[in-house]
Amino acid sequence: MRFDVSRLGRRPGALITRAETVSSPSRIGLDLIAVPEGAPMRLDLRLESVSEGVLVTGTVSAPIAGECSRCLTPFDDDVEISVTELFAYPDSATAATAEADEVGHLVDDTVDLEQCVVDAVGLALPFVPLCRPDCPGLCPHCGIALATAEPDHHHEILDPRWAKLADLDVTDEPRGGNA
Repeated sequence: MRFDVSRLGRRPGALITRAETVSSPSRIGLDLIAVPEGAPMRLDLRLESVSEGVLVTGTVSAPIAGECSRCLTPFDDDVEISVTELFAYPDSATAATAEADEVGHLVDDTVDLEQCVVDAVGLALPFVPLCRPDCPGLCPHCGIALATAEPDHHHEILDPRWAKLADLDVTDEPRGGNA
């Protein structure tokens, strides 16, 4: 995800647009959901020369593969993120005053968007991915997916403290002779 910006020069206002599809360099995301390695990532970018460097704006869209955090069902979806990143010229005031990881830096007239995209995708993905918003999850007693279970699926769970009472024969007739 490196782009040559030598054609921009250092003329503020000069602009290059890029629209291309690249392969994901690695798995990008979290444990339960991520952009798989090698997945096609669509980049629609504007690279614009500004006084302190090159401003990159645009969108990145990619397929994601995940596992529902409630029912553990695998699912696929798409993610689209907005990117806005300044890459400072080596001798600019921004490069001199900003910390190393605060802004990107131009190296040999190229911008490297990989870390910017990884960070943006990581922030855009949900921490608790769901296969659908109303996913009921798994039955806590038998582990079956409640979305596919019978409508009357339930379990008779008897509190062990009351288990001995279940063995008693209870009838409607009063016991004893005090009637």
